[in-house]
Amino acid sequence: MKKSIPLQRRGFETSQLVLGCMGLGGGWSGIPITSEHVKQAHEAVDAALSAGITMFDHADIYARGNAELAFGQVLKERPELRDRIVIQSKCGIRFEESPRVPGRFDFSKEHIASSVDGILKRLGIESLDILLLHRPDPLMEPEEVAEAFGRLKQSGKVKAFGVSNMSAAQIRFLQASIQEPLIANQLEMSLLKLDWLDNGIHQNQKAGTEVSFPDGTMEFCQMENIQIQAWSPLAKGLFSGKDLEGQPDAVKQTAALVRQLAEEKSTTREAIVLAWLMRHPARIQPVIGTSNPERIRASGEAARIELTREEWYSLYVSSRGKRMP
Repeated sequence: MKKSIPLQRRGFETSQLVLGCMGLGGGWSGIPITSEHVKQAHEAVDAALSAGITMFDHADIYARGNAELAFGQVLKERPELRDRIVIQSKCGIRFEESPRVPGRFDFSKEHIASSVDGILKRLGIESLDILLLHRPDPLMEPEEVAEAFGRLKQSGKVKAFGVSNMSAAQIRFLQASIQEPLIANQLEMSLLKLDWLDNGIHQNQKAGTEVSFPDGTMEFCQMENIQIQAWSPLAKGLFSGKDLEGQPDAVKQTAALVRQLAEEKSTTREAIVLAWLMRHPARIQPVIGTSNPERIRASGEAARIELTREEWYSLYVSSRGKRMP
């Protein structure tokens, strides 16, 4: 029997798999959403629910707001869904506005507050389950973030808070000023992006100087019951069917091993790739970035797969392209 994930221990009745909604809303052109975009969102939501996925991840910038608009239209047409799902969104990234106003990060209390108001309006909901700060802002004033979070919590606009792409030190620094616990940290993690594992493996070795992942982040999040979420967990399909022309041998060999394991377990290649992440003791939550219903359903198979220690290490060593130290 699989253990509960940190978010479940925080009181959120949700799936370990999450559907990332960046692909909804027609892309980044900013053109108004159409009935076809809404239809696509319905199909993605239906595929997710049929696969047992009940959590959906947004950001205010996805498709320049149109991803949330399309999803909001789904909720408007099917209001009964709101009580069945967990909705998470992110804020803090701002687009370039002119040569003198570049793309930037913004954790000011004014921007956080206005971002949440926009998120709620686009989604057509009164309360967001989880709000994440999207990337570290070097100009962050923790007291300002604390004030913004406090007001959002008190007003009922946001139930819980987290971060993304942050180290243990950054989370500690922010948490020292915030009364509400930070309950999630979203990081890039996959069979292709291995620095979060290599950091631990290469302790006390020269190879460790080549790993940039912040030391102690995985352990800190586990000790503090912070949900680690993985963005780009399928590595853009490299191990589950994408053309591998020109890819390194390690990628090709790992893709072959994924296919072999999928055949042995009568499951999909997506399920093997995601189950590899989910096997980690941190109870990682993969955030699937596809909006293709077939791939969503294929990913949902991961919930029933548990790799052995030997299978897990076989995939890790293959993807590393070299033996364990």
